[in-house]
Amino acid sequence: MSVLKTFNKLPELNTANIMLVGSDVSDLEKLSRSIMDENHSFNVNVRLAQSLPLPVENEDSRPRIDLLVFMVNLRSSYSLSLAESSLKFIDPHYFLGKVYFLSTGARSSHLSSDLLPSLRKLSASSHSPVLFADLESDSDRLSVARRFLTLLRIAAGLVPGASALFQNTLLKGAPASANEDPPN
Repeated sequence: MSVLKTFNKLPELNTANIMLVGSDVSDLEKLSRSIMDENHSFNVNVRLAQSLPLPVENEDSRPRIDLLVFMVNLRSSYSLSLAESSLKFIDPHYFLGKVYFLSTGARSSHLSSDLLPSLRKLSASSHSPVLFADLESDSDRLSVARRFLTLLRIAAGLVPGASALFQNTLLKGAPASANEDPPN
């Protein structure tokens, strides 16, 4: 088993690598295509995985992963458990602005009431933001792809004066206390 480390490989010139991890292969592929089809000024490599750890035999040829995105479908508890079990195979330095959770299926009427609070708890424990999106339409996927390309540019160090850690703090909201009522 291989732990995914962020600083064990040198970055490539004008290149950024994103890894999408999730149980729904069709959503992974659709989002990957949207990211690759979007016009960008740097080389983008998209890697797909259903879970971590990654195989050890390809570790030498594997590029440095600049951004790691866990896609969690809120209609599937299996999706959340895969993300949760995969976190232990990530070097703690990744959680400094290079790990995000993409929550899909939040608009579903069949949503389990336990999954969203569990995802938020997982997000808080790993200090990684949750982004909510639906990937059903092309325009939704394009919007998500553009958002991740912006985050990827920053995480790969391609934006002077910006860091992934600073970007991460901007995306986090203040945690609500247990006694506090939600705003109206």
